[in-house]
Amino acid sequence: MIKPSHYDDDGYVIRWWRTIIPSNSLAALYGIAADCAERRIFGPDVAIDIEALDETNTRIDIASIVRRFRANGNFGLVALVGVQTNQYPRALDLARPLREAGIAVAIGGFHVSGCLSMLDNDAVDLAACRELGVAMFAGEAEEGRLDRVFHDAAAGKMAPVYNFMKDLPGMEGAPVPFLPIANLGRAWGNSTSFDAGRGCPYQCSFCTIINVQGRKSRYRTADDVEKLVRLNWAQGVSKFFITDDNFARNKEWESIFDRLILLRERDGIPIGLMIQVDTLCHKIDGFVEKSKRAGVTRVFIGLENINPDNLVTANKRQNKITEYRKMLLAWKAQGIITLAGYIFGFPSDTAETIRRDIEIIKRELPLDGLEFFNLTPLPGSEDHQTLWRKGVPMDPDLNKYDLEHVCTAHPKMSKAEWEGIYREAWSLYYSPEHMETLLRRAAATGVRMGSLIRVLVTFATSVSLEGVHPIQYGVFRLKHPSERRPGLKCESALLFWPRFVAESIYKVGAAVSLNLKLLWVARRIERDPNAKSYMDQALTPVRDDDEATLDLLTKTTGAGAALAHLKKIDKLTHPGGVKVAAE
Repeated sequence: MIKPSHYDDDGYVIRWWRTIIPSNSLAALYGIAADCAERRIFGPDVAIDIEALDETNTRIDIASIVRRFRANGNFGLVALVGVQTNQYPRALDLARPLREAGIAVAIGGFHVSGCLSMLDNDAVDLAACRELGVAMFAGEAEEGRLDRVFHDAAAGKMAPVYNFMKDLPGMEGAPVPFLPIANLGRAWGNSTSFDAGRGCPYQCSFCTIINVQGRKSRYRTADDVEKLVRLNWAQGVSKFFITDDNFARNKEWESIFDRLILLRERDGIPIGLMIQVDTLCHKIDGFVEKSKRAGVTRVFIGLENINPDNLVTANKRQNKITEYRKMLLAWKAQGIITLAGYIFGFPSDTAETIRRDIEIIKRELPLDGLEFFNLTPLPGSEDHQTLWRKGVPMDPDLNKYDLEHVCTAHPKMSKAEWEGIYREAWSLYYSPEHMETLLRRAAATGVRMGSLIRVLVTFATSVSLEGVHPIQYGVFRLKHPSERRPGLKCESALLFWPRFVAESIYKVGAAVSLNLKLLWVARRIERDPNAKSYMDQALTPVRDDDEATLDLLTKTTGAGAALAHLKKIDKLTHPGGVKVAAE
């Protein structure tokens, strides 16, 4: 099983000595395959040998794989796992020599599944799979579906397409995601990831999840989650990223949290969690408080934008800017690091409005980390389907569909302006002055400054030093001259290696220097006797006059309408005229 990486702007595979987050797709498929092996699906005399490779932290030696298969009469299968659109070109480049050697290859993940769900069978380069003889797997592999693929591969009769998109399986009692410690040891901090649920009830037009995993949410049970925690704790792993797009809407959230609390407080397993939630999660009774007890140390929030007009454009009507501050302050009260995603490229965006909005966020929202993304018409999303049907030009290079590159035209910004403000945004938010402010807020709210510094160094350097988004970042970039994209000139080793060494020294030096500077700032703050009483506009509790004093609620084009709607609801729900503070 291979989880492909993708190419950087110079055409080299993005690979690291250590990655930040292990692949949940790889863990999920490994868990299902391990269950096939345990059940002896080929009979008692045939064992299944499984090897998982994540190309973001492992060099894929195709020649070695070919030799191993030839030594066994090509009996077996190479599965390209969890392939996203930006990884699809690299996946095909890995598949090509394997197919030339007569090895069975299958490909699955969001690109294939999204295309088959929203487009026709030949759209977005799917024909390349047919030409190579690569089997396409759309959907999810539980409930015996991987058994079928394994049997077909063993018989040498792989189907061109395995399409399960209209029959999404339940998750209760299914094999749990798992990777051996040999794989997890290649990730920073021996952490892993799992999905407690799949599917989402919302209808964001830029999202592929709703069209691949469905709008009906499905869940693992608390017993399932305890099982995977214990499996991982047995190999010394207790840090988890729950990959649910919105764990707050998982109907089993409370039973899962209660079980995790029990494992932490009764059994002493030092569980640490990162979760993803929506902007209304604080309204769920006890959710934020139980998150803390369950071990949540970081929370990622789909903020997306602070302009209500842009949120409506994206069908993200569930995001209410009037709730942003109250929600973030609820997390701050628990000493939990708050991270958020922010999207550029909505129709009303300009470079100036983006700069304005970043400054508003810095002043008025108690966010620790902000991740910027370009609005991208990902295959499998409603946005892509609409443009595809209308014949609107989109970048033909799928390698660029990584949420960092501009892939289609904008009504108000040129491509150069859009790309420029994306790069500029990182330096605007992660300025030395603002990072010191973030550390002061951390000291005042009980956030561990050491953990926050690691976040800040990652987010402040990933784009400037490596030209990749933090979600693709790792520790010490690795390259090899042979791992350059086909069609690009293979560089001489005499030129490649000296430049690589020089670049590596500079990048490591810059990252270490920033880390030391922030540690010095943190030490200075800790010595300040007034550190815990620090207060600024972002940390100020929600007040009745926020609607008149905060730029968040007055400067953006849709803020007035959002406040008017809130007042209308107040009037209907409080006919006596009791005023509700703008939240």
